[in-house]
Amino acid sequence: MEITPKAAYPVDLHTHTNRSDGTDAPWEHIRHAAEAGLAIVAMTDHDIRPPKTIDVPGEESPVDPVEYAKSLGVTLIPGTEISCETDLEDVHLVCLGCDWEHPFFAQMEADVVRSKIDGYSELCERLTAAGMPVSLSELRFPDGTPVPEDRVQKKMIFELLAAKGFTKDWAEAKLMIKKDKRFAVNRRKPDPREVIKKVHEAGGIVIEAHPYLVTLPDEERKAYIETLIEAGLDGIEARYTYDKTSYGGTKTPEEIEREVKEAYAGRLSIISGGSDYHNDGRKGVKNPRHLGEKGLTLDEFYAQPALVKLL
Repeated sequence: MEITPKAAYPVDLHTHTNRSDGTDAPWEHIRHAAEAGLAIVAMTDHDIRPPKTIDVPGEESPVDPVEYAKSLGVTLIPGTEISCETDLEDVHLVCLGCDWEHPFFAQMEADVVRSKIDGYSELCERLTAAGMPVSLSELRFPDGTPVPEDRVQKKMIFELLAAKGFTKDWAEAKLMIKKDKRFAVNRRKPDPREVIKKVHEAGGIVIEAHPYLVTLPDEERKAYIETLIEAGLDGIEARYTYDKTSYGGTKTPEEIEREVKEAYAGRLSIISGGSDYHNDGRKGVKNPRHLGEKGLTLDEFYAQPALVKLL
């Protein structure tokens, strides 16, 4: 029986399902959020619009995910996490409160699918040539069940490398690929400034996720964030599970949280928090992230009008 740990924070604004690189089906994700005691959760799968309806066991027809969450005592905020910047890793923008029918999102999804197939195919070829044979077909048919092209994620390559014993875990695989120039294959990704503009056109807000994962030295990263602020960035993630990711620095999650708040509280309308939950325990990750492990208190959430408008 799967046991869901109780959330340390009742609000989690950064989570994933199997619609991208998580393992929970959307209905399971919502159920687990309720079991963890979350009051508010944002479902932010990578580079894909949130679902209008979801399948739930026992229901004769698909249901509205927001209504399903409400029936379990959880407020669900639909969203997406868009990967940006072709030549930088981990420039991710969490987008919430949008009109998902805005044409930008359909075009984004189509562009992402093509760029992923091209970029990930080349990366697999380079890894294979380096003595670590992996293939796109293994990603698309991991257990005989096809994974749609639009669900293939780079993290799946990291997980496959670990599963084959080439690295100890997915995080080590990610760091290896980041650091080794032989594997410098970057799929085409949108300009974050254009994403901010389009999300605002769609009535939404934009939060920079895990800023300290961006592959730049400290001062360059700060200067880079300033360009996003100039472009209209609404918020930044301060409380995050850095100790359970590929973060290669020496600062603790608490030190990073303090630095982010000191630098941007009062300058941005949103200081956010999230776990980046994937339910990786199902894939054998020994120290997975849990729903609400990082996030916001209810007081912190309701003190930020830009977040309250999402409800």
